[in-house]
Amino acid sequence: MDAMIYTAMNGARQTLDEQTVVTHNLSNVSTTGFRAQLAAARAVPVNGVGVHDTRVASVAATGLFNNQQGALQTTERELDVALAENNWLAVQTPAGEAYTKRGDLQVDANGQLSVNGMPVLGDGGPIMIPMGTQLSIGDDGTISGIGLGGDPNELVPFDRMKLVRVDQPNQLERREDGWFQSLSGAPLARDENGSLRSGALESSNVNAVEAMVAMIDTQRRYELNMNVIKTADESAQQANSLLSVKG
Repeated sequence: MDAMIYTAMNGARQTLDEQTVVTHNLSNVSTTGFRAQLAAARAVPVNGVGVHDTRVASVAATGLFNNQQGALQTTERELDVALAENNWLAVQTPAGEAYTKRGDLQVDANGQLSVNGMPVLGDGGPIMIPMGTQLSIGDDGTISGIGLGGDPNELVPFDRMKLVRVDQPNQLERREDGWFQSLSGAPLARDENGSLRSGALESSNVNAVEAMVAMIDTQRRYELNMNVIKTADESAQQANSLLSVKG
């Protein structure tokens, strides 16, 4: 009976963790450049006095994500960029250098280029743009512009965004704040051949239909595990009653 309850309880807890992942993905179905989080688990032995060797617990594996490229949407906005499939944009966060697929860039009141509130990194650190500049972004991430009163035919290069190359999802891990970093935590090298497309954005790669199906599936599996626990409890009570009568 103990094994029956333990197995069902472990399955119910893991299903709740998976439901959290699915819900998080659904809430970001329209977030630019979002990478769907993957629900995975690994078995870990349970140690302790009186614990059977066969007892294991499932522990959620964090940081896993779907690296499939999302659909591209043309916006014609000068500060919108869609990164090449294997390229990520480097930004500066309080926890260190991080990477993102978001390309909806902004220039704040101080002239700092940022994405989702974090400074975009260039050759010498965060990129600063002279106020009033008409910007243009090249395919290699070079930012050029025409200043106030400047010749419309002369673009002046300011900086070049740092693009890194990620060929496999296991090169990065998702942090709790939603940004990505290298597994070692050390900054990745610039990809000199990195490229992007200006005037476009990459959509979230979350499939809303698949996520809804996964949500229904996890909900039913949770109910199934709870029914098993209820059945085990009722069986235990009946067994105790029979033992009491016999005694």
